[in-house]
Amino acid sequence: MRRIAVLDVGKTNAKLALVDGDTLAEIAVLTRPNRVLPGPPWPHMDLDGHWAFFLDGLRQMQAAQGIDAISVTTHGAAAVLLDGQGGLAAPMLDYEHAIPADPTYDAMRPDFMQTGSPRLPAGLNLGAQLHWLMAQTGLRDRVAHVVTYPQYWGYRLTGVLASDVTSLGCHTDLWEPWGARFSSLVHALGLKGRIAAPRRASEVLGGLSARIAAATGIPAGTPVAVGIHDSNASLYPHLLGRKGPFAVVSTGTWVVCMVVGGAAAALDPARDVLVNVNALGQPVPSARFMGGREYQIIRAGSDAAPDAADRAAVLDQGVMLLPSVQSGCGPFPDRRGGWTIAPASEGQRMAGLAWYLALMTRTCLDLAGAEGEVIVEGPFAANPDYLDMLAALTPGGVSVAASATGTSVGAAMLCLPDARPPQTRLWAPRGSGSDRAALADYAERWRVACQV
Repeated sequence: MRRIAVLDVGKTNAKLALVDGDTLAEIAVLTRPNRVLPGPPWPHMDLDGHWAFFLDGLRQMQAAQGIDAISVTTHGAAAVLLDGQGGLAAPMLDYEHAIPADPTYDAMRPDFMQTGSPRLPAGLNLGAQLHWLMAQTGLRDRVAHVVTYPQYWGYRLTGVLASDVTSLGCHTDLWEPWGARFSSLVHALGLKGRIAAPRRASEVLGGLSARIAAATGIPAGTPVAVGIHDSNASLYPHLLGRKGPFAVVSTGTWVVCMVVGGAAAALDPARDVLVNVNALGQPVPSARFMGGREYQIIRAGSDAAPDAADRAAVLDQGVMLLPSVQSGCGPFPDRRGGWTIAPASEGQRMAGLAWYLALMTRTCLDLAGAEGEVIVEGPFAANPDYLDMLAALTPGGVSVAASATGTSVGAAMLCLPDARPPQTRLWAPRGSGSDRAALADYAERWRVACQV
């Protein structure tokens, strides 16, 4: 396996990446925005647009480089409903759609201690989406199959139906992580036998169908992996290459902090703490917040880079961004955030924003019981102010993944059982010990302010 094509659908963008199996480098990348289409019947994902984009990209990559295998990774809280002929039974609901609160669902969903799944707003619990959808006129009778989102694309490529444990274990209410089985909710929703059978992410789902081979030029029978939830794709390479306690911070629209071998912690579902299921089928205490979305809101298009004077002013004057920018989720879901003091420059705003994101990350790590080294994946791994603050608060050190996007590399590794895990480098905080002490002092003041 020398060239792995990865279909990578995040909440903000869809991407097709070609990963080199020897170096784990992305040697070709195509992207398109993941825009939500308005109803009727409800806000939904542009599956046809993505499919045309993927087919065209696969055709290009096969012609230019050749493709030996295909893998898929997508955001969570997502599934596709299929009819008896394998077509869409309904458009794929956007998980941010404001599903009305329903005490009937709250009464039927299993307890957090069974599923590790907190009650979340909108459609962030996949079970809540399915409950609402099944109440729509005629839909219950049309639905023959429910497939989790990565496996929908695998089905389009191979014609084989499946779900995967990482997607089922992602705050769906549908899975029991410790028992590795469906929860009682599946029966309560009337979906027993209709949710596609779960498989391990690294298994081969099937071979590329003759029809898709003809459309792309990729040989029929080319292996397609079952696929994986995107945060777990970031975690997967490190599961294979590390021992002892560590945590992976997957950054994107969501910042997801996943803890392996950490301290026993009393997980608080009211603070967006949950239990994910990794690619090996194991429970993983996790906590998260919508950091990428918050970054875009506060950044407001600015590309300013803070200088030493900006950082000093933020420290000395106590310019702080307090949670939450995106309400309803994260460790402070009910807290209304904002600046303690308005930043006097774009540089100050960007420094305060980076430190806020690092402090939120550290809060999530602590809530999930993180110990040892912290590995940062994704866009925030390129933000030195974020890394400096996180390193000042992490005795085990902060490392940065060599790849810009851990999701695509992790998904590609599902097809590469003998691959070496990707390289990481230890982040060397800038400045002196007194600078790091000043950051730690700022962090303590921020924590106190969050309690007010």
